[in-house]
Amino acid sequence: MALSRQNQSFRIPCQQCPLREITHLRDFTADELEFVSRFKKGELVVEAGSTILVEGAHSAHLFTMLSGWAFRYKTLEDGRRQILNYLMPGDLVGLQGSIMGEMQHSVEALSPVILCVFERERLLTLYNLHPSLAFDITWIAAQEERILDEHLLSIGRRNALERAAYLIAFIFERGRRLELFDERRFIPLTQQHIADTLGLSIVHTNKTLKKLSSKGLLRWQERGCEILDPEGLLEVAGWTGLGEGKRPFV
Repeated sequence: MALSRQNQSFRIPCQQCPLREITHLRDFTADELEFVSRFKKGELVVEAGSTILVEGAHSAHLFTMLSGWAFRYKTLEDGRRQILNYLMPGDLVGLQGSIMGEMQHSVEALSPVILCVFERERLLTLYNLHPSLAFDITWIAAQEERILDEHLLSIGRRNALERAAYLIAFIFERGRRLELFDERRFIPLTQQHIADTLGLSIVHTNKTLKKLSSKGLLRWQERGCEILDPEGLLEVAGWTGLGEGKRPFV
């Protein structure tokens, strides 16, 4: 990992975790909270642009995003990058490495990130003693698969304008449910991130985003974009959104 530091002594107690205050996230029972507070070993602070996990690496830890934005990606031998999905508070990081032994993708911080650190070796204890939390981890993995299905459909069948609208609407919907936005509704993505997610050239991406801007749906700025009309993005994408309901976290 680059430009990161682990903090074992100063950390936010699980009982005071800000994620528990988010309506969209399912809170723990008393027994679950006690276990998770012992399961957590510290916090990892990562600077924007730093690598959190590297494809092919073995990690002794599993993480939960406490704050910030990140993304998962894979690269070809010549350096071309495909962004797979975006990570926000409450998301698990490194579950694939915990189950399969090594990471099949890399993870990079989009913004300054704080991660809760858990020991991978204790994951089996969680499955043995807390089936409700084990089900939550299974639910999170299944939800990730469902999201990737939707992304693949978008890349395979939507045109460039619809793809871009869907991606930005998807990220906005997730961020809105996690209460990440103020009135400005700013997403910290560059046009290169959009291009690497959609599989488009940077020139094609720029032209596509200008069309969305001309429709008054967003305002592109340095290091990100401001969402002006979320409903309009959904309409262009032909997507109905994520739906409501609580989701678990660990």
